[in-house]
Amino acid sequence: VQLQASGGGLVQAGGSLKLSCAASGRAFRSYDMGWFRQAPGKEREFVAAINWSGGSTYYTDSVTGRFTISRDNAKNTVYLQMNSLKPEDTAIYYCAALLVPSGWGTSDIANFGSWGQGTQVTVSS
Repeated sequence: VQLQASGGGLVQAGGSLKLSCAASGRAFRSYDMGWFRQAPGKEREFVAAINWSGGSTYYTDSVTGRFTISRDNAKNTVYLQMNSLKPEDTAIYYCAALLVPSGWGTSDIANFGSWGQGTQVTVSS
């Protein structure tokens, strides 16, 4: 599956953005999906994940209650709604497919793949 993230931009603290991740291929609907982010000088980190049907999700603690991951399998797209944004949310955001099914429920980046180009999110204070 090939992935392309979009929807990033510059927003003030407290604002909102909705990211999209468009996937190619009919196999998309069979994959659990995740969002990651990488801030300057830092390692790429897990943000959120959603299972193939959209019925189960989990988040890293720092975004719980502010971010919502969702998907539309008919449109081959995964979304990340980001509310109450903070300057520390500034990063390049990437989507990825969970390639190791036993990795569901974890934040281990090694379980994910098919990385596409990310989208820059910048939150000003």
